[in-house]
Amino acid sequence: MAKILKRERLVPNIHLIEIEDPQIAKKCKPGQFVIVMADNFGERIPLTIADWDTEKGSVTSVFLVVGTSTHKLSLLEAGDEVPVFVGPLGRPSEIEKFGKILCAGGCFGIAAIYPIARAMKEAGNTVITVLDVKANFLLYWEDKLRSVSDEFYVSSRDGYYDCKDFIPKTLESVVKKEGKIDRVISIGCTYLMYTCSEATKPLGVKTLVSLNPIMVDGTGMCGACRVTVDGRTKFACVDGPDFDGHLVDWEELFIRRKSYFEDEIESLCYWEKKNFP
Repeated sequence: MAKILKRERLVPNIHLIEIEDPQIAKKCKPGQFVIVMADNFGERIPLTIADWDTEKGSVTSVFLVVGTSTHKLSLLEAGDEVPVFVGPLGRPSEIEKFGKILCAGGCFGIAAIYPIARAMKEAGNTVITVLDVKANFLLYWEDKLRSVSDEFYVSSRDGYYDCKDFIPKTLESVVKKEGKIDRVISIGCTYLMYTCSEATKPLGVKTLVSLNPIMVDGTGMCGACRVTVDGRTKFACVDGPDFDGHLVDWEELFIRRKSYFEDEIESLCYWEKKNFP
């Protein structure tokens, strides 16, 4: 059992959870993830590592509440325990001095992009951060990301910030303004990563995405997280989660992510009816 040190709602529908595990904390690297179970009757779900504290012995993730398991996680409090907490899993992001890095994040990816942006800055890169939110009140961790960014942009649909375009247009305008970009790293929902990849393809900028297909064991044994990259089958849990966004078969990934859509709705309705009659 792993003890929860903190659980808080950052913005509507997005929560932070900090879990105590010194062994995992001292091995974490940017881009990796953990597998968590909310209770003994739940499913194993992957959460990208958003931060860690080796002295405190804790690992932090930020997640979006969408189904039964994430609803359960959002109701836990400090002092509660989770039966499964495994990691760090996946290949770490490639961190070195590339030059000028553009980090694009949205939703839960705002937190997930932070350790990568921080590591890239520490490696001597110029870091440009572009965040996409539907409204200004959905932005979080602004101070943390500004602290590791040379340039910082936010695009929100409500027009609160300078830009209200969707992220493809925002990326295009930022690239034109900032000049040559050596690498783009995008983390967020599948659609955001897809649109980022489509926007950068004609610009010829290498773009890495952190794929989030359905996952069970996280060690390559079940095969549930398979994706097609450059015409070859890959497992996101052991070959990724970072892949070249220009080589991903996005159509297949969108279809696979919908495999249990109706079952997930049925599960959530049953659980809510049982617990909140």
